[in-house]
Amino acid sequence: MKAPNDFWHFDKDISGCGVFGVIDKKKKLIPGTMPIDAMCTMHDRGNGLGGGFAAYGIYPEHADLYAFHLMCDDQAGLDRAEEIIKQYFNIQVSEPIPTRKVPAITESPLMWRFFLSPKAERPKWQDVGEDDYVVNIVMHINNRVPGAFVFSSGKNMGAFKGVGFPEDIADFFRLDEYSGYMWTGHNRFPTNTPGWWGGAHPFTLLDWAIVHNGEISSYGINRRYLCQHDYECNMMTDTEVVAYLLDLLIRKHGLSHEMACKVFAPPFWDEIERMPKDEREAYEALRMVYGPAMLNGPFAILVTDSNGMMGLNDRVKLRPLVIGEKDDMVFMSSEESSIREVCPELDKVWAPKAGEPVIVKLED
Repeated sequence: MKAPNDFWHFDKDISGCGVFGVIDKKKKLIPGTMPIDAMCTMHDRGNGLGGGFAAYGIYPEHADLYAFHLMCDDQAGLDRAEEIIKQYFNIQVSEPIPTRKVPAITESPLMWRFFLSPKAERPKWQDVGEDDYVVNIVMHINNRVPGAFVFSSGKNMGAFKGVGFPEDIADFFRLDEYSGYMWTGHNRFPTNTPGWWGGAHPFTLLDWAIVHNGEISSYGINRRYLCQHDYECNMMTDTEVVAYLLDLLIRKHGLSHEMACKVFAPPFWDEIERMPKDEREAYEALRMVYGPAMLNGPFAILVTDSNGMMGLNDRVKLRPLVIGEKDDMVFMSSEESSIREVCPELDKVWAPKAGEPVIVKLED
């Protein structure tokens, strides 16, 4: 029997996971209620196994210090991590991350934060820059200290994530009490990796924060490539490689955001063959040098760092991404509805083409 016509009409594009981002280019503060409200409209894109947010500009009183957010199995795990941190950093502030009791979250790790400055006399890694020094310590704690996990390590920013719907995680971490000039949010629908507190998005390293809708089918080769450059991937989810690849390509190798995106989602070989000689040779060089860093599979990612926000689709746009603009604010989301919920009147709204990044820089 033929189904009624109305059966086939869906106003909502449900394709797993929901992402949202907002940035004020002039660094005016945005209340935490805005990304929370936006994520609430995409409740159906998740299944309660992961939600999270990243916020920038939330620690102005400690802007020059590294803000380490830790989740620990118990006090013993926190004590072990603190002993390591004391070896390498001067601890300026040590305190619980403020939380509140939430009916939907019955169990959670022990949440703690440290505001840190590197020691002048390093006990180890004396010959690397400060960023690599911090990365090495984060990797050491996350892979060698039982019961402790650093899930945020940038300056004047922080990630807040866990097992639950985004609105529950926001309530748990009291994000309505924060304000920042840039926010991202994520609602998780894990398909082939476990739902656990550390595996929720955003994924962070230094001031990088990544939220992702999709599946990185090239995870295996991406991970092996990163291991050659001393990044350890043990978080049981494919999105982890995106954070580390960004750090490697942009911070360590000096590629621009635009060039890194051409590594992640390059043109197909038949397109490259039709390009003018100089352009063709440039893309051929990128494919040869950075082939193991290419991201395969369906994805839409939002990337933030201290300079701004970037959105990118896979090469055939198998996941949705919508951009909205209003005055000095730029929004990126899986759905236009979430943007309209917090900013009904937009100056401009569009969907970027497959593989073409949208990059928004903060103004000086």
